[in-house]
Amino acid sequence: MATDEDSEDYFVREIEKNDGSVLRIYQCSRGDVGCVVWDAAIVLSKYLETEQFYSVQPRVSTWRSKNIVELGAGTGLVGLVAATLGANVTVTDLEDLQPLLQLNIKKNQHLIHTGSITAKVLKWGGNVREFLPHPHYILMADCIYYEQSVEPLVETLKLLAGPETCVICCFEQRTVGVNPEIEKRFFELLLQEFQSEMIPSEKQDPEFNSPDIHILHLRRRVH
Repeated sequence: MATDEDSEDYFVREIEKNDGSVLRIYQCSRGDVGCVVWDAAIVLSKYLETEQFYSVQPRVSTWRSKNIVELGAGTGLVGLVAATLGANVTVTDLEDLQPLLQLNIKKNQHLIHTGSITAKVLKWGGNVREFLPHPHYILMADCIYYEQSVEPLVETLKLLAGPETCVICCFEQRTVGVNPEIEKRFFELLLQEFQSEMIPSEKQDPEFNSPDIHILHLRRRVH
């Protein structure tokens, strides 16, 4: 994957935050599903900025100093937004998406003042030792795609999430082809170990939400 950001291999999507600052997210003209910004990533990013995640006096973001791991980060948008809100974020994806993640970190680093962001390779189902101790939050947007990745993804969530970890999962419900079956299998496996809370639309960003895109908070079941 080329990293010459001026080449025709890239096109930029601008995402405005609530404070008026603008993230410039580079996407690839060619490549797999991780190379572009999906709607679920925008919905999740804007959800992180909603008022429920701020204390009133003094006005401080919940995300300040929290340790976050983003799974299947793709372009890195969600993790970048969390970092600009003060979190210490590790964005993860496969080896071939690291150049794109590094490019987007470099291009938006000036917006990160109190948080931090690092990109690392994480193959689902593999060793998670370097991502421990358990993060405060795990973020994932539109990760439920491929049948063969369902079990490794659930395994990774089980290994990464501690008793205090909140997993925020945002996904677009797709009704065509094998998508419903993949989704069903994912939640069958996941809900054996996690309890789920659906976030209603009134708690999401008033503009950036959709009836087809769901946000869940997941926590480990106490056995």
